[in-house]
Amino acid sequence: MKWAFADFDSLSVEIDRQTLSQEDRKRVEDLVKHRPIQFCMFLKTLIGAEEMQRMMVEAIKVAR
Repeated sequence: MKWAFADFDSLSVEIDRQTLSQEDRKRVEDLVKHRPIQFCMFLKTLIGAEEMQRMMVEAIKVAR
């Protein structure tokens, strides 16, 4: 987990988003659509439901 998002760069994601074909974008969206749920399940098991919810709500606030 330490390095899962270490090389995240929103600029390259934005460039990809602008240049992907509709078909490729749909394929990427299909690949990641369950990841938030899986991550929540991971956190719930690791730190409990209440702390998972607090953490995810805070993450959504920051990301907005």
